[in-house]
Amino acid sequence: MSTDSFVTSDGGYGMMMYKETIKGERMRPVTIPKVAMKIFPIGLGSNAIGGHNIYPNIDESTSKDIVREFIKQGGNFIDTAYFYGLGRSEELIGEVVKELDCRKDVVIATKASFIVDNGEIRHDNSIPFLERSIQEALSRLQTSYIDIFFVHFPDEATPKDEVVAYLHSLKNQGIIRAIGVSNFSLEQLKQANKNNQVDVVQDLYHLLDRKIEGTYEKYMLDHEIGFIPYSPLASGLLTGKYDVDTVLPERLKKRPLFMPDRYKRNLQKIEILKQIAYQKGITVSQVVLAWYLTNPFITALIPGAKKVEQVMTNLKTADVVLTKQEIDVIDQTFR
Repeated sequence: MSTDSFVTSDGGYGMMMYKETIKGERMRPVTIPKVAMKIFPIGLGSNAIGGHNIYPNIDESTSKDIVREFIKQGGNFIDTAYFYGLGRSEELIGEVVKELDCRKDVVIATKASFIVDNGEIRHDNSIPFLERSIQEALSRLQTSYIDIFFVHFPDEATPKDEVVAYLHSLKNQGIIRAIGVSNFSLEQLKQANKNNQVDVVQDLYHLLDRKIEGTYEKYMLDHEIGFIPYSPLASGLLTGKYDVDTVLPERLKKRPLFMPDRYKRNLQKIEILKQIAYQKGITVSQVVLAWYLTNPFITALIPGAKKVEQVMTNLKTADVVLTKQEIDVIDQTFR
């Protein structure tokens, strides 16, 4: 699959996405099908950019350096959310984009649904809530439009087709450019996409959790809905930095992937990735991200970064070429 022209976030239209990795060509911009919005396939996940409520000891100057370096090195797709620092991630990104005077050159996705009240968390998809959330996000990002707006999590009360109809009205006004839903079940996605107006889905997907594949995957492909997986490196497990002797941080010990028996099995599988990485002279994370980009239902990736150097490591994935044999070995190992 391929397309010809590159378009910035505020204009231009193409057709489908590139998937040239197996052919050995450098990865090119990909397209979110319905809106023909071009993005570089390696984006920047921003939950560690000002995400004080998610990670301890966040340094905001480092956060801004990460965003700055990502843009300067050619990255153009930044994914954030209100919940990342309760708006602080959006603010820091907005400051850097304004400083670099590059708004037309970057595609910014943000999300809303979280209400945090005295330590309690709930989700709201009501139209008044979304209207207020989008206006506040525009202010924090210092922009007049949002390229992709996601409903971050579904609530239990609001009909999803009504939510998307409202977002579609904002799209017609140019306030948002693409409509996304995140963490929706297949039935919720079908309701949201009742009038074929959902452009992008974001959900959990990585080599150790592939439940999206199959029926959900087919629905997205059949309806030309882009897919941007979050947590592509499985909380760092798929970077290869852990082994049986690693002292795990407390926040990981209770997660299913790190439970003793499953953790040992996962580490055995990751040894295959380490072998491929060693043979190719690249990192394990680059092997993993490159494998995702050979999959036609994945539009782009949003690995995070806590250090500036991680930005370049992630972006260099665009130069990684996996052989058909390597792709198949990874697929079968993680089935």
